[in-house]
Amino acid sequence: MDVAATLFLSQGYLGTSMDEVAAAAAVSKHAVYSHFADKEQLFSAIILATTDQIDDLVGMVAGTLAGTSDLERDLSTLAGRFLNALMTPELLRLRRLVIANADRFPEFGRTWYQNGFERVLAMLVTSFEHLAGRDRLRIDDPLLAANHFVGLVLWIPVNRAMFTGDHDASSPADLGHYAQEATRVFLRAYGNA
Repeated sequence: MDVAATLFLSQGYLGTSMDEVAAAAAVSKHAVYSHFADKEQLFSAIILATTDQIDDLVGMVAGTLAGTSDLERDLSTLAGRFLNALMTPELLRLRRLVIANADRFPEFGRTWYQNGFERVLAMLVTSFEHLAGRDRLRIDDPLLAANHFVGLVLWIPVNRAMFTGDHDASSPADLGHYAQEATRVFLRAYGNA
């Protein structure tokens, strides 16, 4: 799967063959087909295996905001960690690959979104509801607020990387700045200080 993932990420779905996967993995085609019936099944396994990594992000959201005494600091920390986790070149390439094949395999994209990004949003919703219950945030629609927060954090660096292919377009200082400014703007709209 590691070899196939590397090939899919570098050559795309259509540009990768099962023959190439077998050759690059130094195994027979029969060995590849004994685990995966076809290229679509292999692609699916690779895409869906990455959603397990989202557990760390969900835990990070819950841990950073639970019982916060300095909401601006902790939201900014969360935004920075979120950016660092999502701006890895491999994840950006995978995101681009899923999007590029969304018409061909809508169920993969839907599952990747539901098991990944949507789980992070759900944890943000829970955290924001808790903070609103403590009068730290003013929120009528916690899901919309969670989307606003994530949008503010990710819009600039992710779009720049996705459209240009330059995964290093944003320096660590840039990412820190985006995290702080996203938090500042979010708290201006939703803060209850």
